[in-house]
Amino acid sequence: MNVVGVSACPAGLAHTPMAAKALEKAGKELNWNVKIEQQGMMGPVNAISQEEANAADFVLIASDQKITSMDRFKGKPVIRVDINTCIKAPKAVLKKCAAAIKKED
Repeated sequence: MNVVGVSACPAGLAHTPMAAKALEKAGKELNWNVKIEQQGMMGPVNAISQEEANAADFVLIASDQKITSMDRFKGKPVIRVDINTCIKAPKAVLKKCAAAIKKED
């Protein structure tokens, strides 16, 4: 499974990197390719390229904030999940998102 996503919280200093790291670690445990861009006060960190977005099976947005550059994900399934849930249960989040995408096929 190839997943890209964006994490963002109001300040972008604590929950944003925590969610990104948790999701990427869970991805490794699942043997999936997971890359999470962080958006916050310092601008984008670990930015997702158009090529990475094109190759993704789905896009995970770990935020209730406005995400910039959403146009690069056009045509991809996008799933929004509460950032705290991504920190607490990242592996479950990834599995549920993948299952939801497979149901849509």
